[in-house]
Amino acid sequence: MNRLRISTDNAELDIALIHRFLAEESTWSRNIGRDRVERAIAHSLCFGAYLDGGQVGFARVISDRATFANLVDVFVLPQWRGRGISRALMGAVLAHPDLQGLRRFTLATSTSRGLYEKFGFTSPARPDTLMERYFPDIYAPSCQG
Repeated sequence: MNRLRISTDNAELDIALIHRFLAEESTWSRNIGRDRVERAIAHSLCFGAYLDGGQVGFARVISDRATFANLVDVFVLPQWRGRGISRALMGAVLAHPDLQGLRRFTLATSTSRGLYEKFGFTSPARPDTLMERYFPDIYAPSCQG
């Protein structure tokens, strides 16, 4: 594999690529608007994965950087999957100095449990204490307005 580089510099992110993937290929944010993606990136700790100068992966962490973090929008472009990029992204996320000593680090996934389990993520210890407001189709054209 070519030399993989992971950066947290938002200036390096390929916003068009990230938006295109999230809006068109992801199962979790289909039809999301570019302005919303840009706002989310601006208010998060983001990790870009790069090969030969081009972005091939992404992960975003929402956190107060003291007690809590939530991992979201993790992806590797389809043509680059199976090469260890997602493992490298996760390693960089969990090694980041601002994400150490957190009481709770969460994520939601329906497809990659095996990857996240390798990094210590498990089902909630006390699921009866967790609640959410969930609007899965919020980005659908009929729900915007």
